[in-house]
Amino acid sequence: MDDQNKNLILATVLSFLVITGWLIMFPPAEPVQSTEQSVAEQAAEQATIAPKLDGEVTTAVTAADVAVSAENVGRVDIDTPELLGSISLLGGRLDDLKLKDYHVTVSKESDIVTLMRPTGEPEAYYALYGWTPGGQTALEDVPGPTTVWSLEQGTVLTPDTPVTLRWDSASGLIFRRTISVDKNFMFSIDQSVENTSEKSFRMAPYGVLARHGEPSELKGFFILHEGIIRQLDEELEEIDYSDVVDLSYDDREGARADVAQVNGNGWIGFTDHYWMTTLIPEPGEAFTSVVRYADKADIYQTQIRMRAEDVAPGAKLSVKTRLFAGAKEWETIRAYQNEDHIYKFVDSIDWGWFFFLTKPIFAVLHWLNGVIGNMGWAIIALTLVIKAILLPLAYKSYVSMAKMKELQPEMEKLKERIGDDRARMQKEMMELYKREKVNPASGCLPILLQIPIFFSLYKVIFVTLELRHAPWIGWIKDLSAPDPSSILNLFGLLPYATPGPDSLLAIVSLGILPIVLGISMWLQQKLNPAPTDATQAMIFAWMPWVFMFMLGQFASGLVLYWIANNTITFVQQYSIMRKHGHKPDVLGNVLKSFKRKPKDAG
Repeated sequence: MDDQNKNLILATVLSFLVITGWLIMFPPAEPVQSTEQSVAEQAAEQATIAPKLDGEVTTAVTAADVAVSAENVGRVDIDTPELLGSISLLGGRLDDLKLKDYHVTVSKESDIVTLMRPTGEPEAYYALYGWTPGGQTALEDVPGPTTVWSLEQGTVLTPDTPVTLRWDSASGLIFRRTISVDKNFMFSIDQSVENTSEKSFRMAPYGVLARHGEPSELKGFFILHEGIIRQLDEELEEIDYSDVVDLSYDDREGARADVAQVNGNGWIGFTDHYWMTTLIPEPGEAFTSVVRYADKADIYQTQIRMRAEDVAPGAKLSVKTRLFAGAKEWETIRAYQNEDHIYKFVDSIDWGWFFFLTKPIFAVLHWLNGVIGNMGWAIIALTLVIKAILLPLAYKSYVSMAKMKELQPEMEKLKERIGDDRARMQKEMMELYKREKVNPASGCLPILLQIPIFFSLYKVIFVTLELRHAPWIGWIKDLSAPDPSSILNLFGLLPYATPGPDSLLAIVSLGILPIVLGISMWLQQKLNPAPTDATQAMIFAWMPWVFMFMLGQFASGLVLYWIANNTITFVQQYSIMRKHGHKPDVLGNVLKSFKRKPKDAG
């Protein structure tokens, strides 16, 4: 190695040592983590969120207009039987809300669910209210997202104690916002403005729900809608986050937007798997329903904009709207629809295409759970109800199947006599069925009816809150989740952790319920001898175990329903076949399945 290369290496090493020593003796200051907004962020938020008045121009927003720090701005606590949180006096925004009765996991020791978060925290999510200026009214004449309000009345927001916020403009306008809440999840927002000046002002009230970025807990599953949901008079509209991003850019809105007029019955908001926030004008009140997405700020918004009105000197203008912020409890939401006349509010729960089945199925399940007091036993009771309703069809099907078993010897004779002539065989079989008054297709009808019922129950168990963390017996603590036991650790007897749901081994990590399901399907098959056709026999032999693995990671409640359905079907079919003189040899068929199958005689 020459001297030049040695000097280069030595210089590099010395430089590294000097830099390392400097960093040790004089470490760089750690960046200050703050949950407060910078002036630039506040300006961006103000410009992004503040609605514009249709047909009129508002004053531009600059950073200087919103140079407000939230550090010294107070908060008003919220404490109700269901909710815990606070209202920020910065903008009078509802941005801190937790659900007391709902935990993140099954464990009651886990954190309660957080619904809303203030700006500056990850996934900020909040509600804002204000007034949009119009005509000669300036932006500084009305309160905006970063206006600092004062608490005029009340201390803590409870169902019995509303609070009133106040802000006085320099132009002689007095704004008040009275916020009340019921014992569940409904807030009432009463906004008013009093004109103490000698000139007229024009303005329009609005409400905004803002969400910074997509929620991290987005399921993204085809059976569940997550995103924007709104009622536009008679039309229910569901918009995914991806569809909001793809909205056309609206020059007037300064963002991607979808603006719709509602004549008198509507609401708009964000829906998650189990939680929802919804802006609700008074029934019969016309308003503008807006979905917006600001690309640069990555803020999703839903807005309600009321009509603009003039406030004459000495006059007062007020408007009342509501905000639902909480859990999608069916009984609670239905009460808001029926008692408070919120139009089709129960449709905020994602009932799907088979709503004509999912709604009554859940109503019956909810009632049974109220009577029995356990959702698992309610699912079994629901299965009994469904099987009782389908019994007339099932009876005809099983009778037809029993008759076909009686025709089995004659069909074997036909096969021996005709041989491989499939066309002739088909014709002779049709004549035999007609002569004996047997409909071979009748056995398929109950199965065809079970498909939409099964899918509807799957939908109900997956989307409804009432199944979340609902226990059944023993190890089943959550009927909306897969069976937590696993054959891989002998159902908890071995001290080994089982694969998680994201693992490739999850499909073979079968719990007790899926295994019982496979056995119940297998025993149901043994009511009848195996088909003589080798291919059919092989398909039937594998079917129970294929279903066992397919449904292994499905919700426990759904697997429980399928087991109950198989058990009841077994009893019904066995009884009906016995009644018509055909005694199923279940034990014999089971023993035959373990013997070596003879080759197909054909």
